[in-house]
Amino acid sequence: MVNLELYKVFYTVAKCGSLTRAAEDLYISQPAVSQSIKQLETQLGVSLFNRTHRGMELSAQGGKVIFDKVEAALGLFNEAQVMLSQINSSATGTIRIGASDTIFEYVLADKIVEFHEKYPPVKIELISDYSPQTLEELKNGEIDVAFVNLPMKLDEALQLHGNFKRLTDVFIAGGKYSELAKETMPLSALKKYPLITLGKDTVATKSLNSFLSSVGIELQSSIEIGSWELMKRLVAQGMGIGVIPKEYAEKEIAEGVLQAVETDPPLSVRSVGMVLPKNTTVSYALRMFLQLFDVKL
Repeated sequence: MVNLELYKVFYTVAKCGSLTRAAEDLYISQPAVSQSIKQLETQLGVSLFNRTHRGMELSAQGGKVIFDKVEAALGLFNEAQVMLSQINSSATGTIRIGASDTIFEYVLADKIVEFHEKYPPVKIELISDYSPQTLEELKNGEIDVAFVNLPMKLDEALQLHGNFKRLTDVFIAGGKYSELAKETMPLSALKKYPLITLGKDTVATKSLNSFLSSVGIELQSSIEIGSWELMKRLVAQGMGIGVIPKEYAEKEIAEGVLQAVETDPPLSVRSVGMVLPKNTTVSYALRMFLQLFDVKL
């Protein structure tokens, strides 16, 4: 195995032409320098220097043969260290963020804009997918950080770093069903109305069904759709009632396009969480982005 420190000593002695001056440059003792040269010569099986009254000269069949290669190699190691230092002390490079379209729109959009204004040199890649797929992408190294709907079972290689957005699920109505919003409805009474939900494999629908099961109520979905925006549009047109985080429909509720339907019991509260791989090195740029969410690594 290559011992980089021995080659650093060799290079310094060659540049200084003296064991004493090399020891001063390396902040080690002269005997330590001499011992390192002897150790390297033993490993390579050649004499690297000629000891003369003027000092240390590279030997023709040893030191001179490898000097240029050693100098180039040490230069590459130094460049690598500088690059890593820049990554860990300045906001450069690329950060890859994974989340669903909804989380990007309602949770991350403002933070991403704020970060870009502070650190314009950083390239931001946004990878959109459902939460389970996003976690797989994080595990496989395809993204650097994941923002997902909770609750979510995590792989042992991943770690949750906090909840960043409270999601209060609520029924919404519009059109011919807007009258439902005038009073608190028994949850069981909603069985007779057409229900619009996200797909059955989404975290939102799984969480809804789990809650309904816990209170002994079963509601059958009449329409399954793929986005909150489509749900809001269909509900506003009176095609049924929907279930959505109230935080995602605040604008439409405030404008009167949709009405929140209060129920007894009310639906459960969920959240959006941030996930990172365990035992990973986080770049300076990503650390600065996560600080916008009060996460310090």
